[in-house]
Amino acid sequence: MNLKDFEFWFIVGSQYLYGPEVLDTVATRAQEMAEKLNASGKLPCKVVYKVTAKTNAEITDIIRDANHDTKCAGIITWCHTFSPSKMWINGLVNLQKPWCHFATQYNREIPNEEIDMDFMNLNQAAHGDREHGFIGARLRTPRKIIAGYWQDPEVQERIGKWMRVAAGAAFSRSLKIMRFGDNMREVAVTEGDKVEVQAKLGWQVNTWPVGELVEFIDAVKDSEVDELMKEYEKLYDFATDNIDAIRYQAREEIAMKKMLDREGCCAFSNTFENLYGMKQLPGLASQHLLASGYGYGAEGDWKVSGMTAIIKFMTEGKTGGTAFMEDYTYHLAPENKYSLGAHMLEVCPSVAAGRPRIEVHPLGIGGKEDPARLVFEGHEGNAVVVSLVDMGGRLRLICQDIHCVKPIMPMPNLPVARVMWQAMPNLQTGLECWILAGGAHHTVLSYDVDAEQMRDWARIMNIEFVHIGKDTTTVSLEKDLLLSDIAWRLK
Repeated sequence: MNLKDFEFWFIVGSQYLYGPEVLDTVATRAQEMAEKLNASGKLPCKVVYKVTAKTNAEITDIIRDANHDTKCAGIITWCHTFSPSKMWINGLVNLQKPWCHFATQYNREIPNEEIDMDFMNLNQAAHGDREHGFIGARLRTPRKIIAGYWQDPEVQERIGKWMRVAAGAAFSRSLKIMRFGDNMREVAVTEGDKVEVQAKLGWQVNTWPVGELVEFIDAVKDSEVDELMKEYEKLYDFATDNIDAIRYQAREEIAMKKMLDREGCCAFSNTFENLYGMKQLPGLASQHLLASGYGYGAEGDWKVSGMTAIIKFMTEGKTGGTAFMEDYTYHLAPENKYSLGAHMLEVCPSVAAGRPRIEVHPLGIGGKEDPARLVFEGHEGNAVVVSLVDMGGRLRLICQDIHCVKPIMPMPNLPVARVMWQAMPNLQTGLECWILAGGAHHTVLSYDVDAEQMRDWARIMNIEFVHIGKDTTTVSLEKDLLLSDIAWRLK
């Protein structure tokens, strides 16, 4: 499914106490709110008003239906009037979809001349939402709380951001990842418990032999390569005379895509150590697949591959870009400290500042022919880098705020895509915090999500979340990690 194919069910709480006229008004207003939210242009998915629930049975039934509807990516609840919270228990304890508690009210302002007891009985959101909030807290049910007036653009934007996260959770639960061979030998952070990941995140992570991929490469037709070369010419500048190298990358891309699509996989990983039988390491091939929405992880890093695919899905329609990334080296001048992110071949061109160039250069490792790859600089802007790590018994999602800049030097002899950024709160403290938290050298870099969305996703998936931002210190983070470790060991 695409992001726009998902919908969110709007469930409004009330009770029979107020009579049929009030209930009819609540239902009419709820339908109007759903329609205006959909017309706002701020939401990536449709809001579908379902019911003004007045009883335990109605709530239980609608939540059961939501659980089993594949198009429903989550529920949005609101208590227009007073909805006693005990009637929500049976439904909420069985809820399997993400939940947003929308604390709002139909009217923007208190109408001075019109306010009377009839008005008060009809407009009890301040009353109802607190009762509704208590039962969520009492049941310890993970939820997103968004408060504010429903027609304010910033409130609508927050709902839209949460929708992307909830849809990303649905995408995660059906994600399949194809590993071409195993991970790089002796690397710790690319290891992980695939059983735990499938239980928590839904990912199916399995391995296919490189020999089968080579068979697919050999079976690619020249006509198929010709068609993909036309696409390359539209998107990229050819800065090499070695057209044969580019055509081989096209063969690799076509072959990998056929295998991925055959198995329903949206992400893949490989490593230079075991691509036996291939003439080149996949550079341009991987980059163009990434630009098409697939996730990727180098050195067999299937965790970053999965996260890349999920964040790309969550950010469908956004234009900032999301890429597989690696921290490569630092610029430690006293007044200007920067991180330089890159990889030997596979950074996604969605983050490029300009039109990427296809170049062919020696690689220095892998023992293959010189591979074609895209070379470009990343664009300026605020972004995050995200790392999913296995802490042994639990998963931890680490998110750091960064500000990407135009590289401060041209680096003419560096034949790879690169992004330069300032880490928050600064390079030294940010680096110490990242290492303290166990963050990997591979990350997902995205201009299109923020830490709030990553926290929401971790909450939905029931995994630990660590945020490194402008106000983080090593002392505060060390304390937070200690308390988090105790809390998660008790779960």
